[in-house]
Amino acid sequence: MREGTRTEGTTRRNLFKAASLSVASAALAGGPLASAVANAAENARPASSTSKLKARPNHIGISTYSFWRFKDDSKVPVEDCIHHAAAMGFDAVEILRMQMDQEDNASLQKLKQAALLEGVDLCGLSIHQGFVSPDEQVREINIDRTLHCIELAYALGIPTMRVNTGRWGTTKSFDDLMKNRGIEPNLPGYTDDQGFEWVIGSLEKCLRKAEQCGVTMALENHWGLGRTPEGVMRIVNAVNSPWLRVLMDTGNFLEDPYDKLEMIAPKTCYVQAKTYYGGGIWYALDLDYKRIAQILRRHNYHGYIALEFEGNEDWKTAIPKSLALLREAFGGGAAS
Repeated sequence: MREGTRTEGTTRRNLFKAASLSVASAALAGGPLASAVANAAENARPASSTSKLKARPNHIGISTYSFWRFKDDSKVPVEDCIHHAAAMGFDAVEILRMQMDQEDNASLQKLKQAALLEGVDLCGLSIHQGFVSPDEQVREINIDRTLHCIELAYALGIPTMRVNTGRWGTTKSFDDLMKNRGIEPNLPGYTDDQGFEWVIGSLEKCLRKAEQCGVTMALENHWGLGRTPEGVMRIVNAVNSPWLRVLMDTGNFLEDPYDKLEMIAPKTCYVQAKTYYGGGIWYALDLDYKRIAQILRRHNYHGYIALEFEGNEDWKTAIPKSLALLREAFGGGAAS
């Protein structure tokens, strides 16, 4: 280094040092700058060193499923869902894989660019797979499907992917399953304990790919072995990996939901929030979202809240009402 450069660098460092001392002196002297410095220092502290922090608003997203709901002849293309979501004021979009028309890389990048230009995140990929089968070949097919979908999420820049346990499949009609509150008999000769072993072993085979791609698998409290909070936590705790956490669906505990939601909240990394304007397609729950927000704040949940509208009202009117409801509940306020 030349002498002139060394002298110039030393002078610059001295100036920065003098400026820092001036700010510190002003802080000690009191006044507006002192308050600003104090506030900045307080906000910079780790959460563990502060008694109570103001709750941060959650980003509110929407699943593309909300525009479709599997209604006949009403499927809305994913790119259109991105545009609609942005126009309505959502922060993010979750993509339902079944709603995607193409999965080639050019199509994926087009969706990613559409989200960029609209200023919304792509926050989740929701897939359908299941591991509750005594047939090892069936489980391997579903493992391969899950690995493929992890790569899709990676290509889209999506950090979280919904996975299910799968179910026994002894109730063939989903409408009948819903009439039975999600309960179905086991396959003859097989136990829940065996089913849990299949699910845990299958998910473990997906962990390496999830870590490589930076895609967190989120196990939903869904039908099958994930129908209860005990079932969800049994799997997540057995796998014991940061790459498998919980997806909290607020509408999938059909009786006494709040204590059950509390049980899965500590491991929750993603939330799907149901609304049912116009009456539920299969059922409707009267959910207290302010209470659910309090549960999540108690467990320091700062992630996305993704709307899943599952009512019969026209989505053009029901979705904006749903967004207002979720903004009111999750838009901030003191932690309790």
